[in-house]
Amino acid sequence: MLLQVCLLRITVWCQRQYLWEVMTDFWLISVPLDKTSLTSVEKLKRTIAKTNLASSCCKFSIPDLKVGVLDSLLSVSDDLSKLDTLAESVIKKTCQCMKEVLESSDKVLENALANGVDLMNFMIKFQWDKAKYPTSLTLSSLAEIINKEVSQVEAELKSRSAAYNSVKASLQNLEHKLDGNLQTCSLNDVVRKEDLVVSEYLTTLLVVVARGSYSQWERSYESLSKFVVPRSSRKLYENGEGGVFSVTLFKRAVCEFKAKAQESKFFVRDYSFDLEEQKQREIMQLSFHKKEQYGIFVRWLKVNFSEVFVAWIHLKALRVFVESVLRYGLPVNYQALLLQTDRKHSKKLKEELASLFVHLDPTASITDVSCDIPGLCQQEYFSYICFHISTNVLDIS
Repeated sequence: MLLQVCLLRITVWCQRQYLWEVMTDFWLISVPLDKTSLTSVEKLKRTIAKTNLASSCCKFSIPDLKVGVLDSLLSVSDDLSKLDTLAESVIKKTCQCMKEVLESSDKVLENALANGVDLMNFMIKFQWDKAKYPTSLTLSSLAEIINKEVSQVEAELKSRSAAYNSVKASLQNLEHKLDGNLQTCSLNDVVRKEDLVVSEYLTTLLVVVARGSYSQWERSYESLSKFVVPRSSRKLYENGEGGVFSVTLFKRAVCEFKAKAQESKFFVRDYSFDLEEQKQREIMQLSFHKKEQYGIFVRWLKVNFSEVFVAWIHLKALRVFVESVLRYGLPVNYQALLLQTDRKHSKKLKEELASLFVHLDPTASITDVSCDIPGLCQQEYFSYICFHISTNVLDIS
């Protein structure tokens, strides 16, 4: 039973990943509810059923919103366009951060959900959240709510990311030192207490000697200070880089010995069992802190990705409403559709839509099909309203 559940989860994940990698485009279009346009919509649905131009075509529900003064709609439209760019940018940043924290692109797909469901299902079954975005408010007020949400997540993402990365970098730096070269690596498993002479007058130093300088060390270490204990040097550890030698001398001569050793290119390590234990405690504390912050940060990323994505789709709905009023006039009378397709069929789908809805604006041109983002962008203009919901927000490979 457990094996079947695991296989089912793997299958679902693979299907979701395939859909996001291959079926990467969602187009949100709007047409007026006149007889010709409704007939064209039905033709579109029949064409999609017979061809591979789109995987689905479903109604996208947008509630009746307050139009307000028509003169203000142009300003609102411009604000929504800028906010759309900001929201998409924050979603991408959140995904990128999630990838870096989870240290896996695949795990981003598992955690990038909207209201607990995958993004595709959320868009297909979109329902306006009237509690969060009351339809009684003006369009500019709704835009301000979304702007505040997105901007707050952006600011907090920057702060939380910096804090987490600081802990991560500190831990990596300390671990690198302890796993690094002979001058910094941990010697806990090398040095024993009996290797060190510590008394009222004597102390033992640990000296890093390059492999090619062993003979020089043996010949000269006793002459680096007249207070060195004769024949006290022993090699405790070596690797391809060199060796760590112990040497015992009077405490009063430590500074002199270090200076002379440096002149001979011998490196004296500051070492004590207390110091090493302190470093290990620091690593344990940082590891615990990182693990604690990891859980908190991942939960925050999941929650706030969902918040911003949900806000973004509501923003798209707002843009469709505003542009529909501006393009088709009052009273508000339009139909919004969500098309799901892949990029290789984009050109043909544009041509089909242009043919079906040419009556809305015969002057509209689709000659420039090089633009990757269909809709009301600077490069192209359609007889119908079209906005792109880019799944590139998850393209973090």
